[in-house]
Amino acid sequence: MTDFKKIAIMQPYFLPYMGYWQLINDVDEFVLYDNIQYTKKGWINRNRFLQNGSDAMFSIALKKDSDYLKVKDRFLADAFDREKIIRQFQGAYSKAPFYAENFSVIEKIILFSDNNLFNYIENSVSEICTLLNIKTPIIKSSNIESGHANVSGQDKVINICHAQNATHYINPIGGVDLYDKNYFLDRDIVLSFIKSQAIDYDCFGVNSIPYMSILDIIMFHSRDDIIELLKKFERVEP
Repeated sequence: MTDFKKIAIMQPYFLPYMGYWQLINDVDEFVLYDNIQYTKKGWINRNRFLQNGSDAMFSIALKKDSDYLKVKDRFLADAFDREKIIRQFQGAYSKAPFYAENFSVIEKIILFSDNNLFNYIENSVSEICTLLNIKTPIIKSSNIESGHANVSGQDKVINICHAQNATHYINPIGGVDLYDKNYFLDRDIVLSFIKSQAIDYDCFGVNSIPYMSILDIIMFHSRDDIIELLKKFERVEP
């Protein structure tokens, strides 16, 4: 076995909830899947933001294409209007306490010119990590030499862990039923989960809505406060 090394492996999501960033910050390496099939009804290119006191959806419009293509082979729609989504966010958050301090990062993310879906999301992850002083190396799954491309489930994860010499695999608590602790231990990997603690804050006079996009957190917190919130989770051992 190598020295203690924690790894997490996730799909690419556009401006996901706080727990995603807590996970990246907690591990020694973060693997971002680019060579997995795009899931149409998942959260890869959409999330929730605050609009008129309730949650609303925002999304990156994609070119119509085969549902069987991998994430790295999907592209933004030619008609995707970057300025429109910026105006949408401005209308929702221009009076938020940290709009002036943080919105330029969101604007930079939206205006990124690459139309490849994975590249577009990877850039957004990088920009948010920079804002939050997260220094964890982020690795594309297709750059890892292992047998993970031809297997699925637990074996896919374990193969990546072995290829990266990881001793510990960390996953969000939502995946607790997907993985078997003993199956991992038999293959020299320690399995554990993180569970985000509730983050309550005032949103224009009403309580915050749980598990919103990081966009919402960024508009209502200073950079220093968000960096502290990265630590607000529980370690769960199966």
